[in-house]
Amino acid sequence: MKLLIVRHGDPDYERDSLTEKGWREASLLAERLCKLRVTDFYLSPLGRAKDTASLTLEKMGRTATVCDWLREFPPQIRRPDAAPEKIIPWDWLPEDWTAEPLYFGKEGWASTEVMREGCVGDVYKTVVQGFDQVLASHGYRRDGAFYRTEKGNEDVLVFFCHFGVECVLLSHLMNVSPMILWHHMCAAPSSVTTVYTEERRKGKAIFRVAAFGDISHLYAGGEEPAFAARFCETFDSLDRHD
Repeated sequence: MKLLIVRHGDPDYERDSLTEKGWREASLLAERLCKLRVTDFYLSPLGRAKDTASLTLEKMGRTATVCDWLREFPPQIRRPDAAPEKIIPWDWLPEDWTAEPLYFGKEGWASTEVMREGCVGDVYKTVVQGFDQVLASHGYRRDGAFYRTEKGNEDVLVFFCHFGVECVLLSHLMNVSPMILWHHMCAAPSSVTTVYTEERRKGKAIFRVAAFGDISHLYAGGEEPAFAARFCETFDSLDRHD
């Protein structure tokens, strides 16, 4: 089985839609995805993801299953540099999150006082349970840290969602802390992450990432990638710092 995790196009967060650039990205993405034999589409309920998916679904004459757990990862925390205001649980300053060894472990990352106060671990469990239900419906059932293959197949599943929740899904498949992915990976708008199953022994499978945040469709269409999801490359840059 193959999973394609797609981040929405360049966002207009105020309207929960896409910018003009985002619509161009979504169009190029549709040209790419329509060439695939997709088994099922799954979709975040948020507007920017729905708009991104709309061009692909229209072009292919398909519909998608809307999953509430695919919305952008919603918990709010009192991040050390922003307290007492509550904000999203990623995009921490490196000197803050790396100072806590628990954030590097797949078992301990959600156990800190900051994460417990925001119920981040509970929401994480809800997301991955929904994800695992979809995988089980396609023949791959979670068993500890790997998956039992109940019906091996070459289904292609496409998930239109958001960067924060994409890292949650990948951390679950890879059995690592999402903090690692949130802070060391960056998926540009309309990017595609490709994950395959690998069943080296009968009935036992894992998922392997073949490509993360691929934007080759943008380059093929002469569209520069959006800066959204990134921060300044150097401190004296005019690009965003926070």
